[in-house]
Amino acid sequence: MKMEELTPHIEELKRVVGEKASEEELIDELNTYLNVYHVSIEAAVKGIKRKYGDETPLFVTASSIAKKIKEMTGDEKNVDLVAKIVYIEEKQITARGVPKTIFSGILGDETGTIPFTVWDVGKFELVKGETYNFKNAYGKKWNDKVQLNFSERSTAEVSATPIKTPERTISYSGDVKISELREGLGNVTVTGKIVSAENKTITSKGETKTVLAGYIADDTGKVQFTSWNDLGLKVDEAVCAKNAYVRVWRGIPQLNFGDQCEISRVDGIFQNIQSGLNKRSIADIIKVGGGLDIAVTGTIVDVRTGTGLIKRCPECNRSIIGDECTSHGKVEAVNDLRMKIVIDDGTGALSSIVTRDATESLTGITLDAAMAMASDKGDQDAVLKAIDEKVLIMNVTAVGNVLSDDYGPMMIVREIKQIVTDMKKEAEELMVKVEASL
Repeated sequence: MKMEELTPHIEELKRVVGEKASEEELIDELNTYLNVYHVSIEAAVKGIKRKYGDETPLFVTASSIAKKIKEMTGDEKNVDLVAKIVYIEEKQITARGVPKTIFSGILGDETGTIPFTVWDVGKFELVKGETYNFKNAYGKKWNDKVQLNFSERSTAEVSATPIKTPERTISYSGDVKISELREGLGNVTVTGKIVSAENKTITSKGETKTVLAGYIADDTGKVQFTSWNDLGLKVDEAVCAKNAYVRVWRGIPQLNFGDQCEISRVDGIFQNIQSGLNKRSIADIIKVGGGLDIAVTGTIVDVRTGTGLIKRCPECNRSIIGDECTSHGKVEAVNDLRMKIVIDDGTGALSSIVTRDATESLTGITLDAAMAMASDKGDQDAVLKAIDEKVLIMNVTAVGNVLSDDYGPMMIVREIKQIVTDMKKEAEELMVKVEASL
């Protein structure tokens, strides 16, 4: 939709949302719903209202609802609770193309524990082990798990209320392959080869700290790790990490070597590590939520709107409408080519965004050829139609990283190749099996 068509909806959202979001943020939200998730304008407006707490009669404006952690459902719009900081860490993320610092961790009271995120770190300071009286927080569900969020409206005051938190329940403890890592796992033992490692300087609770970050791989895949202490890890050595724990970012598991982690060296068990690719079924991907360097094999069953020629902001590389970026304003847009497809392997379906290089390689349509095609026919959708005719119902193997959000997992495909099936050979093999069963 053109910007002038969006204006009435933006004005409506501004009236409803008020000071909870700026006009630029609302435009950015609409752009994501319409051009990334391709929902209707009505669904987009409704989703944004719901996000900011103005689409449900359960939203409390005059006063908050006090709850215990076990009573949280994920639908709370304005909730108060008294809880202790069980764990907290500082993270660097990118939000709307801009670097941002957040706090995340785990809160606990006598009824249980819950993950939390502080989006405005300048609002208040939290200390591990302290108990606080939190007000005006809101609940949300992520992968069917309830989380607590603190916005700029939230407050936290130190509380003298004594709280004894229950022991955290660990869903797994013991040896685990990298492909099996998922949210909630703790006290795991992972054996793998250090693929890369470098020192990084971060700021945590106002103090500068150096950590070691990199990737560790086994014969099932690789995962990013962070070592919070000097464990003497070196590239190309095989190690066994005991008492590690998992954190998840956008569905991608990340392995952490904390204070309790023990490292030992092992020999001669990683001859099978080559590319570090993680060959997975889509059902497994959906169960875990995401991962790095995942390879899936299936059939392209849908070519979605948003495939073909698009424009990107030269500053943040985000797709934009016209020549105006929601973060950088009027820009000289850069043309790009991509595919938005759905791959089905029989166990499930996976939405995928295919990069320009991979799109050109699979379809044989270059960016220049696509621009010429659209110009000759006077129709941007001509490129989409041409790609659809080439790739629909094609068997492929796709490689990339899988991220997850409220809409489920999505693969960012950097490599994709057609699988050419020898129909005669397969028919002969099938005939042999049929005859053997008679």
